[in-house]
Amino acid sequence: MKIKRNKFKKEIPFHLMLLPGVILTFIFSYVPMAGMKIAFEKFIPAKGLFGDQKWIGFDNFTYLFNMPGAMAALKNTVIIAAWKIVLGLIVPIVVALLLNEVRSSKFRRTVQTAIYLPYFLSWVIFAGVLLDILSPSSGIVGQIIRFFGGKSPFFLGSNKYFKSTLILTDVWKGFGFGTIVYLAAITGIDMNLYEAATMDGAGRLQKMWHITLPGIRMIVILMTVLSLGNVLNAGFDQVQNLISPQVYESGDILDTFIYRIGMIDAQFGPATAMGVLKSVVSCVFISVSYYVSYRFFDYRIF
Repeated sequence: MKIKRNKFKKEIPFHLMLLPGVILTFIFSYVPMAGMKIAFEKFIPAKGLFGDQKWIGFDNFTYLFNMPGAMAALKNTVIIAAWKIVLGLIVPIVVALLLNEVRSSKFRRTVQTAIYLPYFLSWVIFAGVLLDILSPSSGIVGQIIRFFGGKSPFFLGSNKYFKSTLILTDVWKGFGFGTIVYLAAITGIDMNLYEAATMDGAGRLQKMWHITLPGIRMIVILMTVLSLGNVLNAGFDQVQNLISPQVYESGDILDTFIYRIGMIDAQFGPATAMGVLKSVVSCVFISVSYYVSYRFFDYRIF
C-alpha cells in the first residue's frame, strides 16, 4: 500500500500535465453528447435542446434511409473510406522501407521533407492546388496527357474519375506523415539483427522481409486499429472542398449529406440520427479490431 502511495506521489506531476487535456476532452467531446437526444425527437429549435420536444423513437432513422441519395452516400462513404484505409497503410510502409534502404542521408531527408509538406496544408489550400493541377484546360496533368496524344479527363467533374481522384489525393496528402511514423519505428530495431543477417548472407530484400517488417509489426497494428475507427469517415474537409453537384452520384458521402440536410435544409433530427449511427458503427469497428489485435497478436494500448 505504501509502495502504491509513493508511486502515486511520484506520478502527480504527470497527472497534472494530463488534466488540461482531460478537461478539454470532457467539455468538447462528452458534453455535446447530450445533443444526441435530437435523433429521437421531432426537434423544434424554438423550444430549445432541453425543451418540451416530442419523442418519436426511431422515426428519424427510418425517414433518413428513405431519403433519395442516402444509400448512395452510405455506399460511397464505405468504398472511399475503405480504399483510403488500405492505401493509407500500404503506401507509407512501402515508402518507409524504400527510404530506409537509401544510404545518402541528405537525399533521404530531402525526400522526407518533400513528401511530408502536403500534410501541413489544410484541405482548403490543398484543394485549390488540386483544382489548378487537375484542370482539364490549363492543369499540368492535362497538358502532359495531351502531350502524349491523349484526351485530358475532367477529374473533378466526372463521376467516372471523381472517386479515384479523392482516394489518390488523400493518400498523396497523408502518406508523408505515415512514412515518418514507420521510419521512426524502424530506427528502434536492434542493429545487431541486421549485422547477424549480413553475416549469414542475407540480401537487402531478405533483411527487409525477415527483420524490418516484423520489427514494425506493432506500430502497423496500432495504425490499423486507429484507422478502422474511421471506416464511415471518408473525409468531410476534402470532399466538401472538391465536390460539385454533377458528381454527387460518385462523391457524395455521409458527412456532406448530413451537412446539407442539417445545415442547409434545417432537418436537425435526421442529420443527428445519421451522426449517431456513424458513431455507433465506428465504435463497433474499433472495438472489434482492438479485440482481434489483443486476441491474435497480444497487442493492447491499455
